[in-house]
Amino acid sequence: MKLQTQISLAKQAPAIDYDSKVFLLGSCFAENIADKFSYYKFQHKVNPLGILFHPLAILDLLKKAQDRIDYSEKELFFSNGYWQSYSAHSRLNNASKTEMLEQLNFAVHSTKEQIEGASHVVLTFGTAWVYTHIQSQRIVANCHKQSQKEFEKSILSIDQLNEVFESIVLILKSFNPELTIIFTISPVRHLKDGFIENNHSKSQLISALHPIINKTKNASYFPSYELVMDELRDYRFYKEDMVHPNQLAIDYIWEKFQSSWICSDAELTMKEVNRLQKGLDHKPFNPSSKAHQSFLSNLTKDVNALVVKYPFMKF
Repeated sequence: MKLQTQISLAKQAPAIDYDSKVFLLGSCFAENIADKFSYYKFQHKVNPLGILFHPLAILDLLKKAQDRIDYSEKELFFSNGYWQSYSAHSRLNNASKTEMLEQLNFAVHSTKEQIEGASHVVLTFGTAWVYTHIQSQRIVANCHKQSQKEFEKSILSIDQLNEVFESIVLILKSFNPELTIIFTISPVRHLKDGFIENNHSKSQLISALHPIINKTKNASYFPSYELVMDELRDYRFYKEDMVHPNQLAIDYIWEKFQSSWICSDAELTMKEVNRLQKGLDHKPFNPSSKAHQSFLSNLTKDVNALVVKYPFMKF
């Protein structure tokens, strides 16, 4: 008896291996996948400005990187003891204005460097809803829990999104013409926008994105949103907030991503990395026992042997 519909995923090329360099941008789901790359010790970087929920925020970062535009003090504001920027996530907030600017400008410069050196870029879009700061008339990446009276909410049309996606592709390809771009829609439910509004938003993103993918060389769509909506289809795959996929769902999607995008030859190394990671996390009953000391000695030798082969790995 078949109790689940499944999405058929083919092996993609060029696949990701341990020589690949992956750059991930977008919603918090991009960070979930980045955590998997980190665990398995792939070469990757993620979200230099922190989580970016909508496509215009990603485009703004890419434009700054392309034009080498630094942030200025005028783009910062002070609230609740921290300097903040409407262009960045709150994890970049800093009590020092100077350090805040340094972080922002480092993020811009490193974005260009990462894309130029990347083999793959993964872009995850969370929502088509945007907030315009009324005083500055700028669409923000993050409202930083400021009064909602300071913002106007609107949804990007399919035509607007189409233009944004096309601009994103043009900038990425100007940095690196051979780049492979993997697009995905985040399965995170933006229920603060409303149930109907969330579905409206996701449908706008999907409708605008596919025409761009179809005409772009080395561009593909990975169905993370569809995997959660159509294969898992159950609240037990969400965290307690009923918004974010839980670890079981993330692990499931990663398995699908691995089967589709990770090179088969890399899987043996992934198994070895997993074995070493579990060994390093092992909590012994008797840390001073000869058996445990021997275990640690052998584990260290195995770690060193792998690092010799892949010097970029850090355990």
